[in-house]
Amino acid sequence: MMRLDPSFLRAPLAHRALHDVRDGRPENSRAAISAAMDHGYGIEIDLQLSRDGAAMVFHDYDLKRLTGQTGPVQQREAAELRNVPLLGGDEGIPSLPEVLDLVAGRVPLLIELKDQQGQMGQTDGRLEAATAVALKGYSGPVAVMSFNPEMMVAMRDLAPDVARGIVTCDYDPEDWTLLRAEVGARLRDIPDYDRADAAFLSHQAQDLDRARVAELQGAGADVLCWTIRSPQEEAEARRVAQNITFEGYLPAIPA
Repeated sequence: MMRLDPSFLRAPLAHRALHDVRDGRPENSRAAISAAMDHGYGIEIDLQLSRDGAAMVFHDYDLKRLTGQTGPVQQREAAELRNVPLLGGDEGIPSLPEVLDLVAGRVPLLIELKDQQGQMGQTDGRLEAATAVALKGYSGPVAVMSFNPEMMVAMRDLAPDVARGIVTCDYDPEDWTLLRAEVGARLRDIPDYDRADAAFLSHQAQDLDRARVAELQGAGADVLCWTIRSPQEEAEARRVAQNITFEGYLPAIPA
């Protein structure tokens, strides 16, 4: 198992980078990434796949919320996506290699691969392969994670030297209306942690008292959590979690 670099357990992780559109820093933008580094925070970003197989730093499956344009990210090629303006900023959608060049190992980088088929099952492996290729030779502290454990099983084989984690939660059916109920019920118990040879969880902050989280932590798993939006929420989460993913405020960096 590849363990998390210790830096992931120190500086809080800026969720989708240190974004604030009021200051020209959209989610997952270069501006938000640069701002996080200026503050000394770690960074969490998301990946979607372009039509031509590039790993693009973007959260949503569809372009609408973050760009005002319509249609899935997967229907656009990387060159076109790089020129799609992000709302609230003055830049297009970056690729993973561009972000790696920008971060250049200065802060820990936590990369979430977004599920590409909707039911947390087997994928075609294209996003995993693009991620592994981009990370080859990157020397800074980096880790990958996904809600879809099959993607982390794939990353185990494609990039064994990169720490892997599972993004986990309570899988409340009211929040996961498109996910088959039996899939959510299975994933709720985090059954694939060992199969993915994972080193950490990134767990829903409001569900950190789950017995399975304590069981895995007792067996050596590092526990991160999402998404913290106030010092009060942070204090509560840190009763269990070793670090936080945050947005909307500026948490202190532990000495």
